[in-house]
Amino acid sequence: MEDFKSTIQTHEGNQHIIAAAFHLTKALVASNYLPEDMKKIFTDLDSHFSAMAVITETKGRKFTDLEQRLKHAEEEVVAWMSNPLMVCDSGPHEASQHFKVIDEIHSLMESLRNSPAADEFGKPTELLRRAESLLQTAMSRLEEELIHILHHHKQYFEPEYMSFRSCGSDDVYDESFVSVEEESQDEASRRNSTGSEFEDHLVDLIHPNVVPHLKSIAKMMFTSDYGQEFCQAFVKARKEALEEYWTTLEMETFSIEDMLRMDWKSLNYEIKKWNWIMKIIIRVYLPSEKRLCDQILGDFGSVSPYCFVETSKASMVYLLTFGEAVAMGDHRPEKLIRLLDMYEIVVDLLLDIDNLLFEEAGCYVRIEFHELLAKLGDCLRATFVEFRRVIASNMSTTPFPGGSIHPLTKYVMNYINTLAEYVDTLNVLLKDQDVEEEDPDSIFEMHNHTKDSSSSTSCPTAYHFRSITSTLESNLNTRSKLYKDGALQLVFLMNNINYIVQKVKGSKLGVFFGDTWIREHIAKVQQQATGYVRISWSYALSLIRSHDGHALPRVTFKERCRSFSIAFEEVYRNQTGWRVPDPQLREDLQISISQKVIHAYWNFTGRNSNDERHIKYTADDLENFLLDLFEGSSRSLQNSRRR
Repeated sequence: MEDFKSTIQTHEGNQHIIAAAFHLTKALVASNYLPEDMKKIFTDLDSHFSAMAVITETKGRKFTDLEQRLKHAEEEVVAWMSNPLMVCDSGPHEASQHFKVIDEIHSLMESLRNSPAADEFGKPTELLRRAESLLQTAMSRLEEELIHILHHHKQYFEPEYMSFRSCGSDDVYDESFVSVEEESQDEASRRNSTGSEFEDHLVDLIHPNVVPHLKSIAKMMFTSDYGQEFCQAFVKARKEALEEYWTTLEMETFSIEDMLRMDWKSLNYEIKKWNWIMKIIIRVYLPSEKRLCDQILGDFGSVSPYCFVETSKASMVYLLTFGEAVAMGDHRPEKLIRLLDMYEIVVDLLLDIDNLLFEEAGCYVRIEFHELLAKLGDCLRATFVEFRRVIASNMSTTPFPGGSIHPLTKYVMNYINTLAEYVDTLNVLLKDQDVEEEDPDSIFEMHNHTKDSSSSTSCPTAYHFRSITSTLESNLNTRSKLYKDGALQLVFLMNNINYIVQKVKGSKLGVFFGDTWIREHIAKVQQQATGYVRISWSYALSLIRSHDGHALPRVTFKERCRSFSIAFEEVYRNQTGWRVPDPQLREDLQISISQKVIHAYWNFTGRNSNDERHIKYTADDLENFLLDLFEGSSRSLQNSRRR
């Protein structure tokens, strides 16, 4: 400041010397004693001094005018700063006036910087420093205005589909080998509608009425070289809004360690929620956020994509981290369907992600999502292999009660029936995935299905499905040997193979397995049924079958009747405890038994009708008793003469 005063004093001293010289020159010009040549010289000098006086006077008036304008601008800014009401809430006229003040400050600063007089006093001059300070004050107020608008005029959206629980996502599909129920009918329909409700749905995250004002603030701050301050305030406010929205979505943040330790039921629920939130964030929220950035900052080149990436980065990184943690986890089979959901959602959203982050600012996030897809694909392939391995290794040392349908059979068939909904994805993932070695009969069986030669039966998914059921059949064959009764071994196999066939015939699996496979396995069931009848009833039938067609001696007939009754009662007691759940299969078995046993018994008793006192049961009795077989509850004819 002392240097500035010294400069002013020096300038004023010079001005006094020039004034004295000016008056002296005028006096000499007016003198009559000077020669003409000297008089001409002083006349020219007088003209120069006059011109200097005019310039000095003009400069003085100019700085006075600038100072008056600056003083007026200072008064306007002071009034603006003291007003508690924000400009955007005051009306368009007030906003226009304040923006005019900022334009006036810019004009003053430009004039002061371009003035030659400024060099005489040094830069910056007092007026220039006052103008710059005033501009900083105005920018501080504009930043307050920006933050106020972003916080008080933000909007949220909550259409009907925003409720995660309303989507039925609490219904956890029971995916364990211990207890498996039939697949929920809603599961596939919900999956098939993935993402459709979110398409082409942009929302206003800031009230549209204040967007022009925000754009004006951006223009003023960037024009004033306060663009960085604008971006920092804008990004901070929008990040806070997005964090609040995450709270609304009830999305918890887990570390990778937490997720790797999470039990399956919790992880299953969180994966479903992640799938749901991915669609909302990528397809609705972030496109709306990007539109907002473009509306306000679209005129400033790379600033808009930069602010968008900075705003959304934390949320997108968390979504990535969650997906990567799931892909890093173990390859338990129950994860397979959820992994497929995640994979398909990332595939479905990749184009949206690429469009959101196509600029350089978001390049690394975009690449991370593509890498996530690859990691999920690797995890899926490994889990698919593990699924088949677990089927092969899932053994027991005790037979399944009653020879009924084993839970493993239900699990596998219901699971691959659900997997059939993902055929396009599975075809891509399993394209180059070889089926593991298995017994030669199974390989021959699978290759035999080339007869069907349709695209469905020859696709990678079909090939692997048939391989899985072949592995399941091998497991069932091993389990059947746990039964000591050969007839029960066949009932067990018949029940389970029939279940597999019915599941294939009654679902989309039929197109993957083909008619050849279905015919062959129906034939297997029939062979097992025939084998059961032969093993179970051959002894009883041998007691009542006559080779010569003549009546038996009384003693022999009596003994045969007694032995047959004991054999029939033994079969009845055992096989009412066996279970054939399929009503049609149970009825077919009963008819087959009846055709052989009742017909033979009727002939037997008919040939020896002269001695009916030894006949314990009539043919009608036996036929009624056969209806009790395979109900799963053991009975004894000694206590069950109910007919």
